[in-house]
Amino acid sequence: MMEFKIGKRIIGPGHPTYVIAELSANHANDFDLTVRILHAMKEAGADAVKVQTYTADTLTIPCAEPPFVIGGGTLWDGRTLHDLYQEASMPWDWQPKLQQIATDLGMDFFSTPFDITALEFLEAMNVPVHKVASFELVDLPLLRHIAATRKPIIMSTGMGTSAEIEEALDTLRLAGSGPVALLKCTSAYPAAPKDMHLHTLQDMAARFHVPVGLSDHTLGNTVAIAAVALGACIVEKHFTLSRATPGPDSSFSMEPGEFRGMVDAIRMTEAALGHVSYEASLDEVKSRVFRRSLFVVADIEAGEAFTSSNVRCIRPGYGLHSRHLETIIGRTATGDIKRGTPLTMDMVKG
Repeated sequence: MMEFKIGKRIIGPGHPTYVIAELSANHANDFDLTVRILHAMKEAGADAVKVQTYTADTLTIPCAEPPFVIGGGTLWDGRTLHDLYQEASMPWDWQPKLQQIATDLGMDFFSTPFDITALEFLEAMNVPVHKVASFELVDLPLLRHIAATRKPIIMSTGMGTSAEIEEALDTLRLAGSGPVALLKCTSAYPAAPKDMHLHTLQDMAARFHVPVGLSDHTLGNTVAIAAVALGACIVEKHFTLSRATPGPDSSFSMEPGEFRGMVDAIRMTEAALGHVSYEASLDEVKSRVFRRSLFVVADIEAGEAFTSSNVRCIRPGYGLHSRHLETIIGRTATGDIKRGTPLTMDMVKG
């Protein structure tokens, strides 16, 4: 299935890119700030708001043993997983309120459930689609529960091998899932453009026969725009009012003006991609007059032969097509022809 609907929007090739603003941890545990962010998302052109539904205790345990301490050169080195997730998690009782605000603004609202209790909570809210995070691509029991909702699924594939993606899709389908879209993702924060490998988008679409998109953690909008040119049907970007606001995700999130610029560039890219066409545009038809054609470039008397000295292929395009030049040379004029006259067939004997 290469297209499906989320709310009123059709997701798939040939339809406008579905642009998701990811709130993630940028709520800063401030509800009023979060409401302002949703309004800014709408102004910036987002089609949907995505949040995350979890608690620190559903993701991990409070433990300072080495396996639970973040390292490896990330933004969060030295922190425990539980501490980071405690800060980043959004209060669940906000989410129905935010859903109503997003709906009133004309945006879809959905979330990433990280366990069964979160999924049940979101189902009670009747979200239109469920998002699977890259790190949960391999949580096959959770995927089966998500599939059982029969709702559309957007699944990120960061860190996933082709075999893991195929296993996740098989798991969803065997459990009777609704339609699925896959997002190419590089799970680094921020991600380097050289690590994005956007040509994978086209291979994913051909290999897995689903709509594809991009969950983008690079800085700026270049990668997202390039992804749309390569067939991305969905683009997801983290959103913040200001990167100066402290938070786990703020440093690689887009500010409103930047997001608006990305959306505008995506829409321009879509318009430029158009469809396969060898027809001249209306403006091109007007320009055809400036093509080359055959003109008399020296005065010619009746009966005089046409030569390369008195007939040339020049601009503008009012004369005979250039394909006739070899046929014309050597023949004679039916009458006197003034220099600067576009050549026509009735001026040529025979």
